[in-house]
This record gives sequence, structure tokens and C-alpha cells, in this order.
Amino acid sequence: MLEEIKNQARQAVEELLEIAKLKPQEILVVGCSSSEIGGHKIGSDSSVELAKAVFEGIYPVLQVHGVYLAAQCCEHLNRCIILEQAAAEKYGYEPVNVVPQPKAGGSFATTAYQNFQNPVAVETIKAHGGMDIGDTLIGMHLKQVAVPVRLSISSIGEAHLVCARTRPKFIGGERAHYDTAKI
Repeated sequence: MLEEIKNQARQAVEELLEIAKLKPQEILVVGCSSSEIGGHKIGSDSSVELAKAVFEGIYPVLQVHGVYLAAQCCEHLNRCIILEQAAAEKYGYEPVNVVPQPKAGGSFATTAYQNFQNPVAVETIKAHGGMDIGDTLIGMHLKQVAVPVRLSISSIGEAHLVCARTRPKFIGGERAHYDTAKI
């Protein structure tokens, strides 16, 4: 089961990167409910093993592409973000003092914190794309304007999967002649 979860996560992030066209040093925010992946109600059955499988599917792919991973914590930490210090510095995000735990921050954020080279927590970000695994509500951490991305898979384990890319706002004028896939 863990290998299947890892493969689903890898497939999802590869497809998302291809469609969203994220560039090196841009940020992909991932919200991940390990409870939902395991078929349980969000926040009720945190699993480090499932979170680790998802992380192992996603993180190496992002590293190859030079994209920063931002791991969203659970509501107990106000959905703060764990990311590499270099990303926080690049985008001017102010670190806060917190270390996520499986039942206070979530297993995925905890796994990211334990595996990043120089992890920091920040309160909020504006990511260029996102993966929401298990309806964790990542929208608050996406740049405007978020655009849904449809993948060939719609779940990881038992968790519902929703992905997004972002684009600049359209201000004034006609919309019909824009190729929004390139923006």
C-alpha cells in the first residue's frame, strides 16, 4: 500500500508540474491529510508512514525541477507552512517559532520538517501551484488567481486530490483572445 501511495503522489506531482509549468525556485504548496489517505476523517488518524510515502513521491520530483516544497500544517497550527529557509528568504517570509508534530501540525508537515535541509515555519505564503490531498484547504496559500488543474488521477489512497496552478490577474479588456494555458 505504501508503495502505491508513493507512486500516486509521484504521478500527481509530475502531471501537475507539466501542466502548471512551474519554474525553478517557484513554490508548490502541499496540504496532505494522512488520515484521509488511510480512509479516515481528516484529523482523526494521523499516519507518519502514509505521510512519508507521499513525501517520498513528491519531494524528489520537485528537487529535480528546482521547485520549492511548502508543506501546509493542519488547523492546530493555523495552517502555517514548513519550507526551506532559502525559500523563506527569497520571498521575504518571516519565520515563526514552531515545530510540527504528527498530532499538532500533521504528519506530512512533520515529515517535511524532518527531511528539509534547513526547515523553517512561516505563517503564510503565496505559492505558484498547489496540491490538496484530502481537502485540507490550501487556497489561502496560493497566489491570485488560482486555476484548477485536472490530472489523470483524482485521489491518493482514499483522499480526494485537487490541484491548482496560478496566473496573473486579467484586468480590463476582452478575454476571448488570451491563451490562459500559457499564462
